[in-house]
Amino acid sequence: MFFELKIPFLIRRTPSYASFRHSLFIQITAFLRDFGKIQITSVIKFFQKPINSSISMNFLRSLIALDSPLRIFYHYLRGLIAFHFYGNPARDMIIIGITGSKGKTTVTNLVARGLEHAGKKVFMFSTANYSINGQWSENTMKMTSPSPFVLQRLLKEAKEAGCEYAVIETSSHSIFYNRNYGIDYDVAVLTNISQDHLDLHRTMDNYAATKLLLFKNLVNFRRKPGVKKIAVVNIDSDYASMFLSETTPDIMYTYGMSANAQIRSQNIYYFKEGTEFEIKMPSNIVSIKTKLRGNFNVSNILAAVSVLISQKIDIPTIVTAIKSVEIIPGRLEEIENNRGLMVFVDYAHTEDSLRNVLETVKQMEGIGRIITVFGATGDRDTNKRPKMGRIVDTLSDVIILTEDDNYTENSLKIIKEVSMGIKRKEGEGFWIVPSRMDAIRTALLIAEEGDVVLIAGKGAETSQITNTGAIDWDDRVMTRKILREIDENEIVMV
Repeated sequence: MFFELKIPFLIRRTPSYASFRHSLFIQITAFLRDFGKIQITSVIKFFQKPINSSISMNFLRSLIALDSPLRIFYHYLRGLIAFHFYGNPARDMIIIGITGSKGKTTVTNLVARGLEHAGKKVFMFSTANYSINGQWSENTMKMTSPSPFVLQRLLKEAKEAGCEYAVIETSSHSIFYNRNYGIDYDVAVLTNISQDHLDLHRTMDNYAATKLLLFKNLVNFRRKPGVKKIAVVNIDSDYASMFLSETTPDIMYTYGMSANAQIRSQNIYYFKEGTEFEIKMPSNIVSIKTKLRGNFNVSNILAAVSVLISQKIDIPTIVTAIKSVEIIPGRLEEIENNRGLMVFVDYAHTEDSLRNVLETVKQMEGIGRIITVFGATGDRDTNKRPKMGRIVDTLSDVIILTEDDNYTENSLKIIKEVSMGIKRKEGEGFWIVPSRMDAIRTALLIAEEGDVVLIAGKGAETSQITNTGAIDWDDRVMTRKILREIDENEIVMV
């Protein structure tokens, strides 16, 4: 179970308090000098708010804008303290950071598996799971990038386990807020850029520029003996030209489906059971067979192969490692059943990710209807909600619109905003079922042999955030439970 050490406890337990305090003072002073004058109005507005003694931390945080200097400084300070308290445990590891809007979790997992197959000791952290030297666990935090105290503690455990590599899914939030303070990246990977997190970044240009910082800083991060700074960029992605022109690593790899990519795919064949394709490299062509489905997973595999090649992993080992990965938790994860259905749970929660998953499903041979269960997250970018509705309306035969994590927002309000993008009338292949449990149950009850049921939005998450707090919830567990009840005739369609 994850936990965080509070700052007073940190200071009491620090072995060398004097040196810690001196270093902290020097770096905070430097931060304030470089950052400029903090807007005093932000401080005044914060303290002018009436504070109830029972106020929740979420409400307290909501009083400060996401890009407020106060919030940025708070996160910077947390990263700084965690880094010093745990003593920079990743200092001698080769650090691989995977960033992008989609595919980060899959690429992170594939790279870690490839390194493990090559006999390397690896630490890996992703949205769905994490591992230390082959010991894998689910990530139950609902965060792509954990608290710096959690990350540094895990890195310390990885160091003690003898890990040579750290493969870290690196979100725009972690870059913006310096959550990974002091971690010297050696390899930076861009999967793609599409609309997400505009509640924080406001514009796509700002969003891309934040991710670019990881690449620009490669040459500024501390160099380790004999380790080159490497960038890996998806040449098919929006903003790829910016990453290629404004990054100066020792070595640059490009991948994609375009003919000008150094590492590219060709002769792609899609099956119900997976995907087969070839990877064309400057001096080699390799055949890949994988249970991972769809174009987006072809791209993810190309990214992972590029990273593994950069680390001088031999091709047969890479091919074996890719083939060994049968599922990524919560990423088009199939739920077995006895009714002849194809039931998938997926993390898709943006317009682009829903498009990718639904287009992948449409490519499968011999399927019936596509029934999609989905919703949108509260307290996030509201502009994407009708766009999500529009793409599901275009690519699904049946739509069941429901709740997701609504946080402080009213779930019915979120549902209404998503429905603005759906052209069909309710009752004509479109139903609103506010309860997520009832929505999944409805989809499974109306599904017939050969149909595909896609349950989108939460993937491998194990909790749901409501107005009153978090509750235990796992789409995969709930789907299996409902399927068992249907098999046992405990529930029927009325």
